Amino acid sequence: MSTITSDYRHTSIYHSPEILTGLNAAVYKCAGRFRRKTTVLTMLSKHASMITKETSLYKDCSDRSLREKLNDFKIVFRRRDPNCKDCLFSALSAIAESAYRTLGMRPFHVQLTGALALYNNYIAEMATGEGKTLTASLTAILHGWSGFPCHIITANDYLAERDAEKLNPLYTYCGVSVGSVTSAMERPLRRSGYKQDITYSTAKEVTADFLRDRIALGDLQKFEHRIIRNLLDSSATKRESIVTRGLHTAIIDEADSLLIDEAVTPLIISQQQPNEVFSNACKTASILAATLEPGKHYIINKQYREIEILPEVDLGEVCKSSAIPHQFSGRGFQRELILQALTAREFYHKDKQYIIQDDKIVIVDEFTGRTMAQRSWSEGLHQMVEAKENLPITPPNETLARLSFQRYFRFYRNLSGMTGTAFEAADELWHVYSLPVVQIPSNKPCKRIMLERKFYPDQTTKWNDIVNEIIEIHTTGRPVLIGTRSVQSSEMLAGKLSQKGYDCKVINAVRHRDEAAIVSRAGERGAITVATNMAGRGTDILIPRDIEKKGGLHVIATELNESYRIDRQLFGRAARQGDNGSARSFVSMDDEVLKQYVFPFFLQTVTKAITANAPFSKLMANKAVKQAQNNARERAYKSRRSVQKMDTWLKDSLTFSHSEY
Repeated sequence: MSTITSDYRHTSIYHSPEILTGLNAAVYKCAGRFRRKTTVLTMLSKHASMITKETSLYKDCSDRSLREKLNDFKIVFRRRDPNCKDCLFSALSAIAESAYRTLGMRPFHVQLTGALALYNNYIAEMATGEGKTLTASLTAILHGWSGFPCHIITANDYLAERDAEKLNPLYTYCGVSVGSVTSAMERPLRRSGYKQDITYSTAKEVTADFLRDRIALGDLQKFEHRIIRNLLDSSATKRESIVTRGLHTAIIDEADSLLIDEAVTPLIISQQQPNEVFSNACKTASILAATLEPGKHYIINKQYREIEILPEVDLGEVCKSSAIPHQFSGRGFQRELILQALTAREFYHKDKQYIIQDDKIVIVDEFTGRTMAQRSWSEGLHQMVEAKENLPITPPNETLARLSFQRYFRFYRNLSGMTGTAFEAADELWHVYSLPVVQIPSNKPCKRIMLERKFYPDQTTKWNDIVNEIIEIHTTGRPVLIGTRSVQSSEMLAGKLSQKGYDCKVINAVRHRDEAAIVSRAGERGAITVATNMAGRGTDILIPRDIEKKGGLHVIATELNESYRIDRQLFGRAARQGDNGSARSFVSMDDEVLKQYVFPFFLQTVTKAITANAPFSKLMANKAVKQAQNNARERAYKSRRSVQKMDTWLKDSLTFSHSEY
């Protein structure tokens, strides 16, 4: 590969078509539904059968013959020969046989179907436990042969390292290199990880490295600028300062979580700027906010997570006796400071949105329950939370670059993904990313028993009944997995079980060591495991045969989530690969999601009906749950639309600058 071509590929990005609006969007939506019609699955399944049949031709091949055949396929794909599509099935057949020889795993029919879906840029909805890790590797090898970088995006650093190491024998056998990039790595190791044909990493790491490279290149981001500068000064290209080698192919695990739920989270590269005046202002504003009362001085809008200071409240009078620095003495500054302080007090709570470690605020990801040690809230909110907790105030950050995951992943020429819960978000995945969804059937029929949802008027009765059900299931010898939404809830439940004399394993943002090992043992006889949200994703819960005969794993959802997709992710832990299993959700009428998204009068009516055990109470409660999750989904969609508008605005603003993104 020539130096000029290589230099171009290192920073080239694919500019996706603009996201359509109005009538154009409606027409495009119809096209997306056509792309995911049932005949697509029929065609993919037929092709998978052809691959399975052809795999038998390689069973009697020697290792040498099979490697030679794989090398022939690699040459075809590397040259991007027009015949590579014709030999696609044969290539996947050889890869499938290689997987058996190196890993002892022969891909199932559904895994081959999923691999074809990924290669054709689909989101493959595959049930939990159906082997998405192997499925992604089959497609990754095809892309690795092309010579262009292939990124496999996992949920966390542990999975990135584990999968790269676990699948290395297969990749090596097929003639491609593999590496991983994690948060702990320095730039030389990162550069080495990206240098491989296939790179496992997380969305945060690949996006941050992309932004860091752009910052390092400065005004040499555009290839033509580098060519001109290089003619004048051969040492000016700054190639040695970047770690990535371009964006071409991305295969995303848990695609709906990243592309939908976390799409609104911008990744920001910043540097601290010491500002003692601002730190003192935050401390003072936090003290003042503590003197204000909800209803008397301000109104809390829980649905939109906003604070409104009542018009009759004179902030000037409130701040008169305070020591707010004179730089922030203006009415506008005072108002913004106190609003942020009230926001930190009302909407950000310890062991829910954050934990405290080593006298520092550590954000907890509300979707995964994991800590995000390198992240901070913007616009002074992080400092206000620190002030509320009487912690040392960190210097505010100066933003150097920012980019949303939504915009970043649209830069990839080839994009695909896997998840167990994509169908509900199919229209949005097509509208924003042009990714159609195909539902891959499970390898074996699902035997999961969905027990009737239980409703309660308050938290106390709900948690007491949850404890009773855990004990009841535990006495039969069956394992129980309990999902909570926060550290606080998981610790509280563990305490209740301990008082009853029952031991349990807890996984949350505080207790996360040996997470994978704990989850892997969650299927053992009598095991009780409490986990925040989807802790342990990517780790199989193995069920012994004697326990499987007793009914398998029982999963309990203790709190209503904003999206039913998240509920389904938890329920998917039970009854994997044709095992027995059951699941149940418990809902209290004062659950946070219901209070935030259901009309107060209707919620009060349902609460009274549940308390009185009225005959229509369950019907009303189910309607309240549906209303809450629909309203939450609509609000989240509007938030993502605002991110789309911001991305468009940023792109238009940078049209005449040196930036390409």
